[in-house]
Amino acid sequence: MSINRYLRHPFWQAILVLVIAYVLIEYGIPYLPPLIGISSAPVPQSVVLQYMLTVLAGVLIWVSDNEERWARFREPIRATLVDRDKRVLRIALLVIVPLLTGWLTFRAVRQTVAAPPSLRSIHPAPPSSITFRGQTMQLAGLENPLREGDLMAEAYRVGKRVYYQNCLPCHGDALSGDGHYAHGFTPAPLAFTGSSTIAQLTESFVFWRIAKGGPGLPREGTPWNSAMPAWEDILSEDEIWSVIVFLYEQAGVSPRTWEEAEGSGEH
Repeated sequence: MSINRYLRHPFWQAILVLVIAYVLIEYGIPYLPPLIGISSAPVPQSVVLQYMLTVLAGVLIWVSDNEERWARFREPIRATLVDRDKRVLRIALLVIVPLLTGWLTFRAVRQTVAAPPSLRSIHPAPPSSITFRGQTMQLAGLENPLREGDLMAEAYRVGKRVYYQNCLPCHGDALSGDGHYAHGFTPAPLAFTGSSTIAQLTESFVFWRIAKGGPGLPREGTPWNSAMPAWEDILSEDEIWSVIVFLYEQAGVSPRTWEEAEGSGEH
C-alpha cells in the first residue's frame, strides 16, 4: 500500500489527526503565546487529556457517520484481531499495551520528592492588621478581650459549643488533630495539645488563623496549603475569641504574651 493509499484510508487519517492534535496541544500551544509577546505556561496533563478525548470523540463521529467509511475504518482493526498472518502483531500488542498502561499509571500515581519553590514557615508571620467583616483590626499588641473581668466562664462555655459544632471533625475530641476527617488532609489538622503549637502563639495570631483560614496564608505558608476554612463569614468576633479561650483552657496551656514575643525579637 503506497503512502497516498494510506493517507486516503479512514483509519490512518484518524490516526494522523490524533497525532497532529497531540503535537499541537502538547507542544504548539505553549510556544504560541511568546510569538505574539504573551507569557505562557506548560499545558497541564489533565487539560491535554481532556482535549485529546474531545478530538477522539470528533474523529469517531466522523468515521462512523458514513457506512462505507466506517467499514473501511474497521478493516485494519479486524485484520489485526483475526488474520493468521497478524499473529505476531497480536502477541506484540498484548505485551506492549499492558506494559505501556502500567507505566503511564505508575507515572501518574508515584510519589515525587521535590524542594518547595520557596521556604515554608510552619507558623508564618501574621500581618500587622487584618480586615474582619469590613472592619480593620490591628493584630500587633492585640489581646483577647474576653479574658478581662468575669467573662472567662461564659467565653469557655460559648467556645466549647463553637468547637464541638465546627472544629471537632478535623481537630478531634481531645484537640489532638485526629478528628473523623483528619486522615483526608495533607497536612493533617493541627494538634492543640503540648507545648509546641498554640502555647507558642499569641491569641491574636490564633484569631488571624481562624478568621482567615488556609486562604489567608501568606506565600511562605505554601505549598503545604492548609485545608482550614475561613471562619470570619460564619463565626462572630466574640465566637472566635471564645473558641480561642476554650482551646487554651482545654489544652492546659497559656497563650504567649506580647511581652514574651517582643522579648524574643519576634513580631
